[in-house]
Amino acid sequence: MDPLALYMGAQAVYGAEEMQRSYGTLQPVDAARVRSTADGEVIELAGRPLYFAHTPGHARHHHCIWDDTSGGWFTGDTFGLSYREFDTEAGPWIMPTSTPVQFEPDALHLSVRRLMAMRPQWMYVTHYGRVGDVGRLATTLLDQVDAMVILGRALRDAPHRHERLKQGLLALYTDRLAAHGIRDAQRVADLLAMDVELNAQGLAIWLDREARP
Repeated sequence: MDPLALYMGAQAVYGAEEMQRSYGTLQPVDAARVRSTADGEVIELAGRPLYFAHTPGHARHHHCIWDDTSGGWFTGDTFGLSYREFDTEAGPWIMPTSTPVQFEPDALHLSVRRLMAMRPQWMYVTHYGRVGDVGRLATTLLDQVDAMVILGRALRDAPHRHERLKQGLLALYTDRLAAHGIRDAQRVADLLAMDVELNAQGLAIWLDREARP
């Protein structure tokens, strides 16, 4: 996830003063310490090759990193978010993130398929930690992406669109989590408040971009 997008979105939910108190001010990284990677590039880290793949869909600049030693991808947010609070006997649960500003569902489908083509054993998601059973999770993730697209297009020109997108997204996640074994709707709403806000913002930006001639 783009740290600036996350920070700005969190400000919209919690307020600038609270974010400043909790996280301070974002500081730039010295350009000399930054290395840009290319699709297909391999970097050796202590004798361990890491393969970089360009995986747009969450963000156009996004790369995922394949580690052959562990048989897993370090996915950033391309493979969604998986909160440990939603783990059940059925295993982990996953949800997409359409955080502003470059959510592109078709590209995300292609990127997830590219990740799965390596037959990974694990996905190391930024939020939060390692998850297995990746075939089931990939299906869960992309099914929700499709549901978000249907919801968004149905509300493209609706009055009070942002609030209705939030309501629709929360209903989507609540229903899917209930099927997964998490049936406390209020707890779901509390835990996903910031994600619902950010995903609604990103979905709206995608809708407006899609509508342009």
